[in-house]
Amino acid sequence: MTVVGIGARPGVSAAEVLAAVDAVLPAGADGVRLATLDARAAEPGLVEAAVARAWPLTGHPAAALAAVPVPSPSSRVAAAVGTPSVAEAAALLDGGTLLVGRTVVGRVTVAVAVGGAADPAAAPRGSRPWTR
Repeated sequence: MTVVGIGARPGVSAAEVLAAVDAVLPAGADGVRLATLDARAAEPGLVEAAVARAWPLTGHPAAALAAVPVPSPSSRVAAAVGTPSVAEAAALLDGGTLLVGRTVVGRVTVAVAVGGAADPAAAPRGSRPWTR
């Protein structure tokens, strides 16, 4: 499974989201899912991007994301949304291994993790820290 964690500014378009995902998604990635902050999961651009590729989109509460150890925490992001990481934490939340760290493409921030639980509900929250 491949999880693309996404942080985005309000009003981001599907084209912007897909451009950012395409910039970091490894060729041949399978079982792709998108994950983000629950407050952003209903953003039209994120929803449209997920629908365009037939990828599931999951929103996680800020508290769950904040519990995930990440390599690139941001105090600015923490002040804005209540968690020091959205993209990396959302990618890692299901227990995967970080493949691509926080990458900013325009108004979208993405990160990629692989090998997590196929069912997000089955993964222990924040149980696997990021490793190089």
